[in-house]
Amino acid sequence: MHVHVMSPSMMSTREGRWGASLWGVLIVLCTVVFLDGLDVSMVGVALPSIQAELGMSTSALQWVVSGYVLGYGGLLLLGGRTADLLGRRRVLLVALAVFAFASLLGGIVDNGALLIAARFVKGMSAAFTAPAALSIITTTFAEGPERNRALSIFTACAASGFSLGLILSGLLTELGWRWTFLMPVPVAIAALVAGARLLPRSEERGEGGYDLFGALTITSGMLLLVYTVVEAPEVALGRTVATGLVAAVLLALFVWWELRTKHPLVRLGILRSAPLRRANLGLVILFGSYVGFQFVAMQYFQNMLGWSALATSLAFLPAGLLVALFSTRVGSLADRFGTQKIVLAGSVSLVLAYLVFLNIDMDPSLWLVIPGMLLLGGAFALAFPSLNIQGTNGVADAEQGLASGLINTSGQVGGAVVLAIVTATLTSGAGGGDPLGSTRAAIVISAVFALIGLGISITGVVAGRRRRTPAAEQVLEVV
Repeated sequence: MHVHVMSPSMMSTREGRWGASLWGVLIVLCTVVFLDGLDVSMVGVALPSIQAELGMSTSALQWVVSGYVLGYGGLLLLGGRTADLLGRRRVLLVALAVFAFASLLGGIVDNGALLIAARFVKGMSAAFTAPAALSIITTTFAEGPERNRALSIFTACAASGFSLGLILSGLLTELGWRWTFLMPVPVAIAALVAGARLLPRSEERGEGGYDLFGALTITSGMLLLVYTVVEAPEVALGRTVATGLVAAVLLALFVWWELRTKHPLVRLGILRSAPLRRANLGLVILFGSYVGFQFVAMQYFQNMLGWSALATSLAFLPAGLLVALFSTRVGSLADRFGTQKIVLAGSVSLVLAYLVFLNIDMDPSLWLVIPGMLLLGGAFALAFPSLNIQGTNGVADAEQGLASGLINTSGQVGGAVVLAIVTATLTSGAGGGDPLGSTRAAIVISAVFALIGLGISITGVVAGRRRRTPAAEQVLEVV
């Protein structure tokens, strides 16, 4: 066990002051998570251009998104555990260097398979940077208002990166889609240099070993599950059933192994916490439904309506601006109302957004697009920071890497799975062969998941009221 040494930044936090060094650490970490969020979405507007130049099919094209998301989500748990064992600063800096290299590689490849491979490697590197960055936040800032404030800023940067990535993608695609891959390179290098100078060196490290078998089974199981769903419309039923069964066996093997190994990738006991379970399920729904909708919207705006990359990115501008401007205020709202009520408000906004977009036609009005985007932005601004706060509260410092990896994994895995279902819906001829009908059918998938998320958030609010009721009754009895 390594001895934990309190850094100056941590002492200033506990005294209620944020000095320049602490702000420097926060800025570095926010830059890292901004890049992670940016890279999930920044290829979005560029997808039609990539498809045209590299000659990729629609089902192959979704792997440009899913390759990153699955590399990210599949190894996040291992990334969080590695950060706990080797030291968060070290893991963050090494993974950030790999991220910069993979970004450069993605900008110079000349065929679809290599592009997908570069995206997968880039996602794998983000799987180590994200939980390391988040666990540095949660071990540096004391639980309560200080941590909530830091997390609201941190998650606002993550959500802003994801939301504004579409806008930047449109601007850069006008120059050439390769710039969407090359732009993060200098930013990542700058964050790497700053992180080497500013991030604290002394930190507590956990005990135990690595669960490589667990990482292998969960990653291969998720990859095969997404492949099964995406390819289902184009292959024989027997093949779909066979690959689906293998995916299910791999995922079941992962759970079986985690319950028996000495050093599990996921200590499943951590999920005994109901708020933690709801937070992770909430991220599956929020991120999954939105990634699926984003893919559909790119096909609709550009391929069906003939909008330019810039016009498409401007359509997402209201959502991106709302997330960037409002997310940082969610920490104070969570202090006042609790995370469950904020998540509920975000869930309602998400459902309403998809209901608005179900009214699309071949000549959509701005009075349809703008309200829908504002509702999407409101959902993300409210729910994303709240779910991250809820998913890391009450967890010991030694397992913050695990909790951080788990909450990030939920979002990325949700994104991969829902995107796969949405893509299968688009390519299966749903809607009677009418492209507009297929688009609406795909949006219905996102809406159904959003409704499930709304149900989960309602149970959280109800459970919170039940916990408070006995305490109130005891007070009345004493009086």
